[in-house]
Amino acid sequence: MNTPFPSSRVAVVEDSIDVGGLLEEVGHPEAGAVALFLGTVRNHSPRREGVTHLEYEVYRTRVCGKITEIVSEAARRWSVIAMAVEHRMGRVEVGEVAVAVAVSSAHRAEAFAAARYLIDELKERAPIWKKEHWEGGAEWSLGS
Repeated sequence: MNTPFPSSRVAVVEDSIDVGGLLEEVGHPEAGAVALFLGTVRNHSPRREGVTHLEYEVYRTRVCGKITEIVSEAARRWSVIAMAVEHRMGRVEVGEVAVAVAVSSAHRAEAFAAARYLIDELKERAPIWKKEHWEGGAEWSLGS
């Protein structure tokens, strides 16, 4: 199936990401595959142990615009039915979901490829500032 205008939604949210809601949103009777990626906050980073939480700062309109651009690119490259992308802003605790990507398609190859493209390009191109906190300090960096 080659859907000319797949369903899609992009959001930057302050509250927890509703993973079940995302899966429902991309579900479709013609979908034989749903790929879901969850980026969670871990208790360490390549530079240090003991990360306590992250803080994301975004200019919501600009970030949503950039992610929407990436979603449009994915829709042109792969035969997908629906896509949903959510990214948190504000404080996100260790173990919580910071970013979620859900993609449905008729076949798994397209769902996997589109989901991977969405998260990889989002991390590369979306202007999201991240402040990593650990006991005794914190540091800002660009990237989700």
